[in-house]
Amino acid sequence: MKSSFDEMLHQSDRIIVFDGAMGTYLYQKGVFINVCYEQLNLTGHEMVKEIHAEYIKAGADVITTNTFGANRFKLQQAGIDNQLRDIIVSGVRIAKQAAEDSMVFVAGDIGPIGKFIEPLGQVSRADAESMFREQIELFVQEQVDVIVFETFSDIQELELAIRCAQGLTDIPIIAHLSINEDGTTALGATPDQLADLAYRTKIAAVGFNCSVGPHLILNGVEKLAKYTDLIISVQPNAGMPKMIENRNMYLTTPEYFASYAKRYMLNHVRIVGGCCGIHPEHIKTLKNTIKSVARGFVERLEPKSHVVVVEEPVGHTPVPVKERSHLAKRILDGYFVSSVEITPPKGCNPQKVIDAARYLKASGVDAVNIPDGPRASARMSPQMLAVILEREVGMETIMHYCCRDRNVIGMQSDLLGAASAGLNNILAITGDPPKLGHYPNATAVFDVDAIGLVRIINRLNHGLDLAGNDIETPTKFLVGVGVNPVATNYALEIDRLHQKVHAGAEFAITQPVFDIEKLFSFLDDIKDIKIPILIGIWPLASYRNAEFLNSEIPEVSIPKNIMERMSKVSDKEEAKLEGVAIARETLQQVKHRVNGVQVSAPFGRVDIALKVVEGFIDPDPEYQRVTK
Repeated sequence: MKSSFDEMLHQSDRIIVFDGAMGTYLYQKGVFINVCYEQLNLTGHEMVKEIHAEYIKAGADVITTNTFGANRFKLQQAGIDNQLRDIIVSGVRIAKQAAEDSMVFVAGDIGPIGKFIEPLGQVSRADAESMFREQIELFVQEQVDVIVFETFSDIQELELAIRCAQGLTDIPIIAHLSINEDGTTALGATPDQLADLAYRTKIAAVGFNCSVGPHLILNGVEKLAKYTDLIISVQPNAGMPKMIENRNMYLTTPEYFASYAKRYMLNHVRIVGGCCGIHPEHIKTLKNTIKSVARGFVERLEPKSHVVVVEEPVGHTPVPVKERSHLAKRILDGYFVSSVEITPPKGCNPQKVIDAARYLKASGVDAVNIPDGPRASARMSPQMLAVILEREVGMETIMHYCCRDRNVIGMQSDLLGAASAGLNNILAITGDPPKLGHYPNATAVFDVDAIGLVRIINRLNHGLDLAGNDIETPTKFLVGVGVNPVATNYALEIDRLHQKVHAGAEFAITQPVFDIEKLFSFLDDIKDIKIPILIGIWPLASYRNAEFLNSEIPEVSIPKNIMERMSKVSDKEEAKLEGVAIARETLQQVKHRVNGVQVSAPFGRVDIALKVVEGFIDPDPEYQRVTK
């Protein structure tokens, strides 16, 4: 049975997803601007209903009626003010039909009158109140779940509309201002004034919509976030439109739009949706992103905190870290540890990887690092490959485990199986979205992100599953996480690392590092985090390889001087040697600041990876013996 919208609003760990645009989506479907879009509730009933259905399918928790401009003044401009009642009633009923048999709520949408009220304009407050009243009475009659006042620039008009609604109903109210690049409205209203209005009227939620894109609205959100007891709502545009072939087109991608969900959540935003240019594909990606991060963000640490306390679930006493694996012992004994990343084969024959692992072990490398579906590709299971390498070679593995492909039930099953097979070194990662790979239409699960996954593993190490059931024998995973010292949203990256350590992470491996100064700054900024850090090193194979990494791999930054060095070498083998030289220079300069290294084997060339670490590793003669 569907709860009330107010009940959902007060579930403190729930992020509510609204739908996106109606007008620009109708335009995209071929309805031009010489048509009154609200009148389509009468003349294009099925098209409007279809759009609502698309947003519901995309994952919206709330759909908004096609009534933004359905007030007496605006409809009068179109010569159809006599249809106001029918337009609003039909708009609500269409939305309710689309939401029938679902858990989706219907919001009655009300925009500003469209003309300044006194003292700025000639519309009297009494006339404005009358126009709002006739809209609100119809929404109350049709029993919408929530009323949304959106895209207001005059905070006095917004307050008048709110007071009018509160005099007619106790339906929850959400109020949005439309802000400019400077964080204020066209008439100068500020986030502080909006917060003051929210406190005085005691409405359900306040925030911003329309006008600017996800990035600029974040500026307003950050100013509103200091009022931590307010429920904040955000529905940005897809950036500013560009004119293409005489049509206004919004170019913000679903992935870019959804990436801001994490930033909004860190600023206490509880309601996220979209406005102009935000269409069902954006909402679908937003929903998946929220599912991937919501659970991991529930117990967020403040970025300014300098005390990281690890969660200790009630349960069994964990196996001491030093006893969990050879790698764990080597790290805690103070050795500079080494691992080489080898991508699993695309087919089912692991022999090349087995041979490579034997070579690496005989050369003194501590572990083989096995990625899990890198770049959202379909490859041999890293769990099965890890079992093969540990049993046939006697080589420890660091098994990547990503959240993209499994729900929390499957995750726990996999982890218990890995523990029973003796796979004890694990790197918990969120995972690349399917759109980056060969299967863009594949479903991404993302029940949790890397933070939530670390929390699950930590519970298993305490002998408990996610539901708190005793599993009798605790797992003994050494829990690693990824971190990017040159992340675009640097503050968020550091905040997430704090959260990962708080959840139970015991070591971290960086993304490939090329900029040494940025790495040192990063290490200075996380000096309060007392876990071992392994630096990621990627020996460049050619200038073309460097260009690819710098431009197409997310959040990899290669300094100009390195790009110039690689550009001066045209011979393939000499280019590889130059890449090795750069990697060795990097490792030489950072070794004293980190606890180990992970070297990627470019194109599977483990011999190149070994050239990078030659002379830097302190092999364990007993461990070096290779299983035949």
